[in-house]
Formats: sequence, structure tokens, C-alpha cells
Amino acid sequence: MTATNIKHGIFLILGIAALLLTWPHAFDWMANGGNIFNPITFFTDAIDAGETAAFLSIDMMIAWAVFMIWVVYDTDRIGMGKKWGWFFVALSYIGVSFTFPVYLIVRERYIDKHRSE
Repeated sequence: MTATNIKHGIFLILGIAALLLTWPHAFDWMANGGNIFNPITFFTDAIDAGETAAFLSIDMMIAWAVFMIWVVYDTDRIGMGKKWGWFFVALSYIGVSFTFPVYLIVRERYIDKHRSE
């Protein structure tokens, strides 16, 4: 097993762990009337929960915005095309902590495959 495969395995495990650890909270929030497809409501509710939640929510909101901008331009820059960037933006609604490691795996494998051609 190569170092790249080990790294990708770690990324995938962390992404799956993120889904398993975060989504039970999302389901509870949605059961109480939250709308996961409305980021304004999502972040407003999170910020209103308290200072720690506000800190983490604002930090994540900015990181998410940076990810969404970067991934669209990065997919185009490396040759995957912007449509894939928009796919990962849509996937990020599931969770950035899941989508970012998945994107890194796809990105590295795409670059490696096309470098050898």
C-alpha cells in the first residue's frame, strides 16, 4: 500500500467520521424546524446558540465560502472542468468536513492519472 493510498484512506475515514458525528445533530435541528438548504437560517441558529457555537459557526461559514470559491476554480484549473466544481459545491451541503477530504482524494487521483498520460 502506497503512502498516497494510506493518506486517501485517512481522508476518507475522517470524512465518514464527520458525517456520522455531525448528521445526528442536523437531523435533530431539522426535526425542530431547521432547513438545511437555507444557510442563512442554519448559521443564524448556530450563532444564536452561544459564544462557542458562534465562534465555530462563523469560522466554518468562512471556511465553507472559501472552499466553494476555490473548488470551482481549482477543478477548472486542473482540467476537471467547472461542472465538477459545482458538483462538489452541491455535495458540500452534506458537510464540508466530508466533502473536502473526498475532493482532495478525487483531485489527487485525477492529477496523478493525467500526469502519466
